[in-house]
Parts: sequence; C-alpha cells; structure tokens
Amino acid sequence: MKNKWLCVSFSLALFVQGTFSQNGTVKMWYDEPADEWMKSLPIGNGRLSGMVFGGVSKETVALNEITLWSGQKNEVQEKPFGKEELRSLQQIFLDGKLEEGNAIASEKLVGSPASFGTHVPFGDIELLFGQGNAAIKNYDRSLDLATGIASVSYEQDGVTYTREYFCSNPANVMVIRLTASQKGSQNFEIRLNPLRESVITTEKDAICFTGQVSFPTFGPGGVNFYGQVKALVEGGSIRQNKESLSVENADEVILIADLRTDFVPEDMKETALSALNSAEQKGFDTLKQEHQTDFGRLFNRVSLSLGNEKKESLPTDERLKLLKAGGNDPDLVALYFQYGRYLLISASRENSPLPANLQGVWNDNLACNMAWTCDYHLDINTQQNYWAANVGNLSECNAPLFRYIESLAGAGAETADKVYGCEGWVAHTVANVWNFTAPGWSTGWGLHPTGGAWLATHIWDYYCFTKDEIFLLKTYPVLKQAALFFLDYMTEDPETGYLVTGPSNSPENSFAWNGKQFSTSMMPTCDRVIVHELLNACLHIAELLQLDEEFRGRVIAAIDRLPPFKIGKYGQIQEWQEDYEEAIPNHRHTSHLLALYPYSQISLDKTPELAKAAAVTIDRRLNSGNWEDVEWSRANMINFFARLKDRTKAHESVVGLMKDLSRENMLTISPKGIGGAPVDIFVFDGNEGGAAGIAEMLLQSHEEYVELLPCLPEEWNKGSFKGLRARGGFEVDLSWTGQTVKHAQITATVDNTLKLKLPERNGREKYYKNKKEIDPVTLPFGIVRIDLQKGDLFEVAYD
Repeated sequence: MKNKWLCVSFSLALFVQGTFSQNGTVKMWYDEPADEWMKSLPIGNGRLSGMVFGGVSKETVALNEITLWSGQKNEVQEKPFGKEELRSLQQIFLDGKLEEGNAIASEKLVGSPASFGTHVPFGDIELLFGQGNAAIKNYDRSLDLATGIASVSYEQDGVTYTREYFCSNPANVMVIRLTASQKGSQNFEIRLNPLRESVITTEKDAICFTGQVSFPTFGPGGVNFYGQVKALVEGGSIRQNKESLSVENADEVILIADLRTDFVPEDMKETALSALNSAEQKGFDTLKQEHQTDFGRLFNRVSLSLGNEKKESLPTDERLKLLKAGGNDPDLVALYFQYGRYLLISASRENSPLPANLQGVWNDNLACNMAWTCDYHLDINTQQNYWAANVGNLSECNAPLFRYIESLAGAGAETADKVYGCEGWVAHTVANVWNFTAPGWSTGWGLHPTGGAWLATHIWDYYCFTKDEIFLLKTYPVLKQAALFFLDYMTEDPETGYLVTGPSNSPENSFAWNGKQFSTSMMPTCDRVIVHELLNACLHIAELLQLDEEFRGRVIAAIDRLPPFKIGKYGQIQEWQEDYEEAIPNHRHTSHLLALYPYSQISLDKTPELAKAAAVTIDRRLNSGNWEDVEWSRANMINFFARLKDRTKAHESVVGLMKDLSRENMLTISPKGIGGAPVDIFVFDGNEGGAAGIAEMLLQSHEEYVELLPCLPEEWNKGSFKGLRARGGFEVDLSWTGQTVKHAQITATVDNTLKLKLPERNGREKYYKNKKEIDPVTLPFGIVRIDLQKGDLFEVAYD
C-alpha cells in the first residue's frame, strides 16, 4: 500500500505561446516498401502504436500497446538485510577490505528476478492484396512529422492506390484508410499474425482477439488482453471468414483498431468496444482532423532550419547513405531533431498509462528477448528518454514519467526498509511495471541505489523550465522522501569526515585493485553527483515554499559534508573516490560525468579545472580502443561536447549517431554484437538524447543565464529556430548567419529576470521590449539583464 505522503497527483502546466509554420517540410519518405522492421515507419498515440511497412502485395502494420507486459508483482523481490548489517558492511569497505565487502554484497545486496517480466509486442495486422499483373509505378511511402500521419501511394494497372495511417490520441485508436482512383478497386484480406498466443474470431465487420501474455524467460505472469480490428467499407462488401475478413470490390475502406489490457483497472473489452464505436460514429474526416489538430498542437511549437541546402527530393534512406559516405546535410540533422520530438509525442502523452520504455511504445520483439529485457533502466536509459522534453517544448510529455516515479516511490519505501533499514524510498538499476525497486540480481550492474533519485530529479528540472510552483508543491514529497533515504543511508568516512553512500557501483563499470576486478565501493562519483543534485533540489524547493525548516538544516549539513570531485593521475575526473585503474577503459558508461550533463555541477564557467578534467575523461574513453559505442553513449557525447563548447566534436558526434547508430527509418540502435545482440536492436533513448544534444548546441540555460548559439558548428552556417525552451520560463526564437545572431526573440512565460548571453558579434545590436527600444543592464562577459513579466517580449536585432 502506498504511503500517504506519496499519494499525489500530477497536473503539469501548459505554457504555449503559439505554433509556427515549419521551415520546409518535416517529412521522411522512401521510394520502396520496408522489407524489415528497422525500415518501417512508427506511429503512436502514447499508448497504442504501429510500425508501417508499406507493402504492395502484403501490407504489414506491427501493432502494440504500452501495457502489454509479462510478469507480475513479486512480494519477495528483496533480500532482507537491515540497518545493522548495512553499517557492518559499510565498515568493511571503509576498512579497505574490498574483496570481502564485494563478496558479501554479491550475496546479500541482490534482488530476485522471479517474475520480473518484460514489455512485448502483440504482432501484425496484415492486408493481403495479391500480386497483380502490372508493374508498380510512382511508389511513395512517407511519414509527415507535423501531422503524425504515415502514407503510402503507388500506381498499378492504371489505378492509383493511397493509404493513410495514424494513431489518434483524442479517439485512442489506430486508423487506416485505403482509397483508389477507380471505384471498386479495393480487394484484399485482413488477418492477424500475432506473436502472443491468441484466440481469434470474427464478428460481422471485425476481427476480435483475446489472450494472455506469457513470456516464461522472465518469469510467470502476464496481462490479459483484448482487441479488435474493425473494417468499414464504402461500396463493395465484407466477407466474414473464420479468422479473417475479405474486402471485395470496395471503393474505400476504413480500418479502426484497438488493443487493451487489464493492467489498467477497467473492463478492457468494454473500453476497447467503446473507443471503436465512438471512432466509427465520428467518421474518418473528423478522426483525421482531430488527430492533426491534437498532434500539431504539440509538434508545431518548434521549428528548426540548419541551412539553405535542401535535399528533400531524395529519399530519406538515400540521404543517410550520402551522409555515411561523408556528405554534409544540415537539413537532415534538423529533420533528425524533429524526429526525436515526433517520437516523444507519439510515445508519451499526458494520458499515457506508462512512460516510454526502452523501446518507447514500439517493440521489435528483439530487446524483450535479450538479457537486458524491454523495461525501465534507471542508470541512464529512462532518463535519456526524456532529455528533449523540456527544451523541445514538450513539457507535458513528462506526465506519465512523473506518475511512474510516484509509483516507484511507493514501492521503494518498502525496499528502503527491508534492504537497508532506512526511511524514505529507493530504486536501483532496473524497474518494471510491477513495482520492482530492489537491487538487480547481480551487483556488477544491479547495485545502483541512486537510480530512483536520478529519475526523481527530472521533477526539479521540469520546474526549472516552467516555474510551476503548484506542480512543485504536489511533487515535493517524492523528492523529500528520496532525500530522507540518503540522509539515513549515508555513513561517515572516519578517515575524511565525509558522508558517503555505498556499497554501490558506478553503473555497469568496474575497477582494478590488487590484481582483481571489482564493481562495488563506497561513494562512486556518480552517487556523489546524484545525491548532491537531489539534496540541492530539496533545499531550493523547501526554501522557495517555506517548508520544513528542520529538514532544511539537515540537508545543508549533509551537502557540506559530501566529498569533493577529485582529479586523478591522468588528469581525469575520478570515477571512484580512490584513483583506481579502470578495468574496462573503453566502457560505454561515463556516469561520473552526469555532473557535466544533464546537471551543471561541472561547467566551463564555474569549475574550469574540472571541465578540463571532464574533457580528459572523455578523450580517454573514446581513444582507448574499441570504445563500446552504442546509441545512448554517442548521444551522451553530443551533450558533453556541447557543454564543453567543442563544436567540432559535438557535430562529429551528431553525424556519427545518425550515420553509424541509426537505421533507414532513423531509429537509433544498439548495434549487432554489443551485449550479445544478434542483430541491430532499436533503443528509443538515442533518438531522444540526440535531439537534446542538437538543442544543447543551439541554446543553453544551465548556468544562471540563457546562452545563444553556444556550440554552433561551421556546417550550420545559416539557420533559425523557433520555440525552444530555456530554464527560467523563457521561449526563444533565433536566426543567424555564420556565427552571428541576426535576430533573437525571447518570450517570458512567467514573471522572471532574463540574463542573456550573446555570441561574439560583428555589429551593433539594438534591444527591444514589447517592440519599444530599450537599454538593458549590461553585465560582465557579454551578458545583458532585463526584468520581464509574463507575456513580455524581449528582442535583440543587429544593424
């Protein structure tokens, strides 16, 4: 049962200044059908999803739903340990007995994966058209990012066939329309190819399916599901078969699909039928208009152009091939950024029952068969899924994440008590939909007690962008209870007097000591970073809301006793409190650099020596040979280099993510061979981390000011953006030529003081507030300051 202090609801502020017409098209297109999942095109409404292949003789649409999970709640996920045992083990580590301490931790501080489960795909909707007698002409398959509609068109035997596909959030169903230039031309069979064991029947104009998810690899249990694919025809007829429907001589066909599970406490069949019937009554035109309005309301808040050279006449996969061959395509980078926003809108909405998982809301049936499963990884992946939300003007897409954090906190209170004998709540490396918050089943990767706290700091970051105090008041208990755990859990290092966590690991990494390799120690640097961020957020919130004076005192005292960052013998940021040798110098994780990004505990302005050491750390990782280069680690590098303002390496990382770690449909991958993957496996986080990195190169606000074009590469020599968000409650529009700002416009969404840093300029700028020229306060280092009220417009223009 949830503790009362955790029973909070999340109401996110919506702060929309308006939408914009896009600079050029925001469309992906291809001149042939997809012959595999990694070439198909994604659609989604935050719950339901599809992957559109666009076949001619056979169309495949991979159908899925976010709550389609195996597994079940595990009442014995934790091994009881307790405070006395914890203190004894901590002392063993503090006494320098690493081998003994690691052995005890490996036995005692592990959880049980008995019924962990995984997210799984349902299977495919298939439309069988037959071969036809004539060649296919003028084939086009596309995805319009601004409308969330995928399309297919082609000509055969003098007839032009057209299909449209979308997942509607307002109607909460998937919709497919098939039309042709000649009446009576629609002849095909509709059937299902489920990956889950299902009972399939037909009822008049619908295919019905029901079953229960079973995936024994990750334990017993699984949700029950029910769904329908309903066919509506204009002209012609529908013939009912045992498990399929046959459309004969129709002019137009509308397919409406829904899939529900009993994960949500409502009658899944009744809910599905209600949604399907409501959609049928609305008709296609209304469904499409509602969907476009709803999707565009979010997507069109931001536009981006990175150059004049347009290559829209080339198919998207051809443009990627040219990029791989060394070409330059800034417009494709802009499309890639917008694709990241498109995917987040499609995967995570205010009414989504769950946040985006390792594969967003899609599933290729590969990740769920890997050892890592398709779940919620709390040692970077789930966090990276949402890095682009706030800066990308999609803050309400955070809503399901915040509800999930609340759920974890409720379960994590029991884990904190059972495992550590501590108050508050804790979650570790992996989590599922069944409230798994225990350590993982191997300390090498699973003993990461700051995972839940890292996730919870997204609450504070959301506030920094929105300044929504009502939201902050509701969510503060979750952060406070996470902080209370660490105030109780940390112990004093008698040698230094510092408060330290542990035993814990630096995510998935290990160090060498006395000729052996170990993963756990006291206070790895990532723990220090996350605990500091959490405590500092709680302190700011309590001061802002004038709450918890005694708690504030405890937090201040604890912050003062956290160990400092250390620079190691190679000039690097130490990953552990001791300057251990790295057992895996080319390791993919760089969790100690969270201090550089997404946090700002290390920065060029405030801590230049540490920033230099961070650059050394990155250089050693990348140049150690056979760096474990995967989608999220490359996206990490974009953001790191953006914060270090290394525009050349940041741009190289963007291009590298696109050409080396993205497939034809521009979804990011963990490539074949990494982690035992037999083929490329889609992972959602790279798209989102990459989009965040591109935004970070154009706009930064982690210091006490907003900085324009902080890391602009030469390749983006002319461009503009509208609608990006900055911390402090500001929305920014900008155009530039070369490295020079032409015009900047900042809109205040709340009352606040704007501090603005401009790049080096070649002309004299003029300043305007609400279209009237003003002379703002000038601060050192090229920063200007202006007090703004909600709705005020501040502009900078050059002669």
